[in-house]
Amino acid sequence: MSTQLKSDPEQESLVEMTHIEKVFNPGTISEVSLFHNFNLSIRKGAFVSVIGSNGSGKTTVLNLLCGSVSPDSGEIKVGGKEISHLSEFRHSRFIGRVFQNPAAGTCPELTILENLSLADNKGNRFGLTPGVTRKRVDYYRSQLELLHLGLEDKLDVHVASLSGGQRQALALLICTMTPIKLLILDEHTAALDPKSSENVMELTERFVHEKNLTALMVTHNLKYAVTYGDRLLMMHRGRIVLDAEGEAKKAVGIRDLTARFDEISLEDGNSI
Repeated sequence: MSTQLKSDPEQESLVEMTHIEKVFNPGTISEVSLFHNFNLSIRKGAFVSVIGSNGSGKTTVLNLLCGSVSPDSGEIKVGGKEISHLSEFRHSRFIGRVFQNPAAGTCPELTILENLSLADNKGNRFGLTPGVTRKRVDYYRSQLELLHLGLEDKLDVHVASLSGGQRQALALLICTMTPIKLLILDEHTAALDPKSSENVMELTERFVHEKNLTALMVTHNLKYAVTYGDRLLMMHRGRIVLDAEGEAKKAVGIRDLTARFDEISLEDGNSI
């Protein structure tokens, strides 16, 4: 199966990755040339799912956008601003990322209230003032109520005592509490049990739409890839081999994706 559908050029693009080149371990026996003239445009308000085999480049795309990896050449723009020269810290001011590990998006030694206070003050200067603003407690409770997990009554509970699903839902809330331009979801349900995964995905879809976010989600779960979002990308060896959006994306099923994976496997002469 081959499905290609370009983004509508009349719609405003939020992300533009243009002529990206990236080589890992250059000049060594383990040199890998991953991206050669790689291009990706994501319209504002899109919810994009990305799938692909290991080493396809999907996680590297996230790392390039978040600033943890720099391109060898090419341009990366978010909201019309070139960001490839910025530090990873500066990327975090307008890009939020939820990681696979539920512990990565929260501070386990702190309480839920302290975690939310830190998120609430993201980007602000810190001085000799209290780290927790009790005046905001009612607001924090209202935000936690959105999760439907009863955490609004556990503000003084340490995050380390929460389940993986609770922590990931909290990480998603923390990531989206302050205004961001782009939400990065890095296999954020991979470490969760099925029930928790479903809950986090439902929250993800609700937050993306209610908060008018642009989201890029890497996942190995083909069910989530076809169910959620309005655009689906499949990557292989640093290339986009399938790009389905809108009605074309709705027509893609899990069997179509597994068939495409089988095609790629036969082309490579091995199994994925």
